[in-house]
Amino acid sequence: MRPAVFLDRDGTINEQMGYINHITRFVMLPRAAAGIRLLNEQSIPVVVVTNQSGLARGYFPESLVGEVHAKMNKELAAAGAHVDGIYFCPHHPEAKEERFRLACDCRKPKIGLFTEAARELDLDLAGSYVVGDRWSDLKAAAACKAKGLLVLSGYGRGDREYIGPHQQIQPVSVAEDLYDAARWIIDDLARVG
Repeated sequence: MRPAVFLDRDGTINEQMGYINHITRFVMLPRAAAGIRLLNEQSIPVVVVTNQSGLARGYFPESLVGEVHAKMNKELAAAGAHVDGIYFCPHHPEAKEERFRLACDCRKPKIGLFTEAARELDLDLAGSYVVGDRWSDLKAAAACKAKGLLVLSGYGRGDREYIGPHQQIQPVSVAEDLYDAARWIIDDLARVG
């Protein structure tokens, strides 16, 4: 089993726009692809884990999630980068569609998406890293016994200032963006390796 880097999507890889309810609203953050490429060059698996409750709430069709991920993959490939897996939670307890209305084990900060990815891709969760712009990402990291990094893109700056001081769980590092987080992770792996 090998360690991986689990990435939140909205606010970490792409601009945080609330719900991406149209393909044109997916806008890659400036250094996100370069950060993922740094991890790829070190042969570190990169896995996207994202809550997509907008689907459950009826804000967009399921097909749009696939379109957005296809666009993301295409833009990453154009920059010489790739992700090894994409896992998303379509559930919400107040979902408009009954099939999505449940208290699941995959909606972050729960770790169902992480354990599924670890099983399918043979990953060591405890040796891994979770990068995101919300405290729910950091809580998921702690539940996986992984190292959680907060990026200041997306909701990160506000979460750090207004939510973080009241939380028991704290990030192992705070990075300006995904690129800086990737550099920190590579250095940390060299230290512990």
